[in-house]
Amino acid sequence: MTDLQSILSVAVFFCVILSIALNIFDIALAGMLGVSTLLIFGIITQEDILNIVRTSGATFALLFGGMVVARSLTPTGIFEWVGIHFLRATRGSGRRFLLGLFVLIVPLCMFLPNATTVMLLAPVIIRTARVLKIDIAAPLIITAIISNSAGLLTLVGDPATFLVASSIGMTFIEYLKRVSIGGLMTLIVLIPLLPWVMKDIWQVKTTLPDDLQPQPLQKPRMAILSLSVLGIMVLLFLFGENMRTPIVPAAAAIIACSLALLVIHATLVEPVGDVLRDVDWKTLIFLACMFILVEAFTKTGFLDILGGKLYVWFGASILPLALVLVAIVGMASSVLANIPIVAAMTTMLKGYCVAAELVPEEALGSLFTDWPLQTLPLFVAMMFGGTLGGNSTLIGASANVVAAGISGGNGKPITFKMFLRYGLPMTICQLIVALIYVGILYFIIGK
Repeated sequence: MTDLQSILSVAVFFCVILSIALNIFDIALAGMLGVSTLLIFGIITQEDILNIVRTSGATFALLFGGMVVARSLTPTGIFEWVGIHFLRATRGSGRRFLLGLFVLIVPLCMFLPNATTVMLLAPVIIRTARVLKIDIAAPLIITAIISNSAGLLTLVGDPATFLVASSIGMTFIEYLKRVSIGGLMTLIVLIPLLPWVMKDIWQVKTTLPDDLQPQPLQKPRMAILSLSVLGIMVLLFLFGENMRTPIVPAAAAIIACSLALLVIHATLVEPVGDVLRDVDWKTLIFLACMFILVEAFTKTGFLDILGGKLYVWFGASILPLALVLVAIVGMASSVLANIPIVAAMTTMLKGYCVAAELVPEEALGSLFTDWPLQTLPLFVAMMFGGTLGGNSTLIGASANVVAAGISGGNGKPITFKMFLRYGLPMTICQLIVALIYVGILYFIIGK
């Protein structure tokens, strides 16, 4: 790559990020304009595209499969059924409503894309809030924050987390052993903050209507089949990699996706094409563009140089660097899309590990998975910073944007300032917990 192309690659990368942060262009359009610029100037080649498909295809398979499985649940009426039971469980209490959001959201976000979960559960949460005479904006904000945070509980819960974990060859079970407890800690810390951050909702007391009787499922047979598909996907996530023919999480998502579409086809509820049309293609296109932009940015060699600088600044001291990464990635992810930030930082961090002689130079390749355990706190720090940092601002995560769009569509716009008022204190507390957990992990695995 020539010096001019390197400069242009860096400029295009930051222009795309800036245009998204300032809301100049739609995220998918901004990404496509950036990729088109790279193609016009010959910065991205066919070989680069093939390399991106090889290294990033698992992330897209996981997201696509999860979206289809989630969408297959919609026509069953299960969310309406859950909504009535959720409303009755609140007993008219704002405190029970806020605490119940964790019970409602967390199980889905452990295995489905967080933005998709927000879309599925938003009608349930809005209806409950209106019956309790609560403004819907704040509950939708906390819904997005819980959704993003719950993504840290499993390997497949958040695209940024999966990207980092898959790049070092971490399995689903290894993630549960090494990272999930930290994700649980960052979720639990939100609970004592609720009476302070959402004081008005916490103190709500309302008498519920007497006619709140749960209706039968609209399509019970389809509900059973769709939930069975979701159960199969979860089981494959847990045990698929240990089978005689290993099934990795991305393959499990595609298998479940195929079964979900088969259920739609067999039950004749709606055309398969309608389900595929409702997939969040804009998010998938945006992520594809971001991977291409990061590939071009990587080709400049800037990230390798920065990785070497990290070694100059920190030497082989992993713990201080890991703690700094939590803070830096967390701050960056609050104002920029976390996927490109994490993708770029992963490349930079691999360069640092090579410079520090923690791994051979082959580690810079996409197929290297023999990462020493002592490097794990560095990558875990990026997972926490990238996922939790997005909780602080309206543009920090796709789930935040989805929640704001739904709230605005229901007559209650969520402004940047409003989201920041709730998100910033929660994110600061979560990042402090993340710092503590990364420190604990470092001492547990040994220096």
